[in-house]
Amino acid sequence: MNFTNLSGNFEYKPLIRVIDDDDAVRRSWAFLLSGESYDVVTYADAGSFLASSDFRRYGAILLDVRMPNMSGLELQNRLKELGCDLPIIFVSGHGDIDMAVNTLKNGAVDFLQKPVKDDRLLEVIDAAVARNKAARRDQAEVADFKARLEQLTQREREVIRMVAQGYSNKEVAAEFGISEKTVQVHRGSAYRKLDLHNAAEIARLLLRSGDPL
Repeated sequence: MNFTNLSGNFEYKPLIRVIDDDDAVRRSWAFLLSGESYDVVTYADAGSFLASSDFRRYGAILLDVRMPNMSGLELQNRLKELGCDLPIIFVSGHGDIDMAVNTLKNGAVDFLQKPVKDDRLLEVIDAAVARNKAARRDQAEVADFKARLEQLTQREREVIRMVAQGYSNKEVAAEFGISEKTVQVHRGSAYRKLDLHNAAEIARLLLRSGDPL
């Protein structure tokens, strides 16, 4: 199972994964969510979910706590180990305060008690999906920037790093013993390759990508 490169697939509707051993619950939530702006897939247990191949679609997970073979809490831990970024919303009729607190500390976005009102469920799902979509878009932007950064020459990299730190063309030229016109050429070439338009954009993406200025 591969949870890397999960940033794409925004052309599809968000996918909600419902994992609950109660068939009536699965059918009810599938009906509710399908009437909204979501695609839905349901699973009767954690094992069938882990064996599926839908992890690239952004969205969220609706997860029961008590299930056969692997509990929702165990599945949460397994997904965390795998680096899955899908937001988890626990919905259970068997939870307590301590359990809810522990799941939230472990990364769940919410813990709802069954029965849960449709409006409340949709509110929580909408917020979780919006957050996941934003995170995936951020990942995609950074990944694209890193790929474009690899296209730069060594000198272009050196120039844009200084430019991103606020140095003028004159200061960059003096640092590398080249003319200001040559700096302008390197700078313009780097901007075109990166598909960016100013030093502030480059500085922002360098920092977000973990590439020190």
